[in-house]
Amino acid sequence: MNPHTPQPVSLLSLGKSLWLHRGLIKQMAWREIIGRYKGSVMGLFWSFINPVLMLAVYTFVFSVVFKAKWGVGSEESKTSFALVLFVGLIVHGLLAEVLNRAPSLILSNVNYVKKVIFPLEILPVINLLAAFFHSVISLVVLLIAYVAINGYLPWTIILIPIVLLPLATLVLGLAWMLASLGVFIRDIGQTIGIITTVMLFMAPVFFPLSAMPEKYHPFILANPLTFIIEQSREVLIFGHLPNWSGLGIYMLIASAVAWSGYIWFQKTRKGFADVL
Repeated sequence: MNPHTPQPVSLLSLGKSLWLHRGLIKQMAWREIIGRYKGSVMGLFWSFINPVLMLAVYTFVFSVVFKAKWGVGSEESKTSFALVLFVGLIVHGLLAEVLNRAPSLILSNVNYVKKVIFPLEILPVINLLAAFFHSVISLVVLLIAYVAINGYLPWTIILIPIVLLPLATLVLGLAWMLASLGVFIRDIGQTIGIITTVMLFMAPVFFPLSAMPEKYHPFILANPLTFIIEQSREVLIFGHLPNWSGLGIYMLIASAVAWSGYIWFQKTRKGFADVL
């Protein structure tokens, strides 16, 4: 296979590639998940322990040390702030895990570029699925804690996949773009970690949007995490329906970014073999 052969960029070709290689995607995603804990005594169980410990620490720090409240009502419990905070961390963690890993996807799989016929476009998809697995585990921990504290679950939790889908679409497109750029510009890998950290503190993760002065709202709302975090809290914590029109607009923009990222990846992949 000539690596310089032009690659298809249509949505149909993308869908066909994902369908034809669905078995390979599933196998490699699972290998990526269990590979993180390879050699450890408890293995995959760490994926459950980590969010439990993280939630316990945040609950203690914010409910006992800082005595923080989100301001959702006079009956707000001491641990409610930790749950609301944890939702923001889960959403950010999904984005950060995918984007931080993306610049090294091609660099860490050189053999797939040079020696075998391999659908390189599925690597960001595999990365996204692995990140989603850990996000789901964290969501399970969050829901268990919610039941333990409140004694019930809001029915709106079934809508969380719909809320997260636009973000997943967006980060997939960015992952395709970063995976390509990471081959040609090695500093991307260092830079993206700083950017995702800035995004954490420039989103309403540790504070409600209403706590920020109004003049800073445009900067916070420009963060792609902000809307998804707010809507995730609505369905997971407050039991409200999401902003459907907002999700629709977000999905349209995310789809455009995803297709643009895919086109960029397909157009530039012919240079991977030369650089590597």
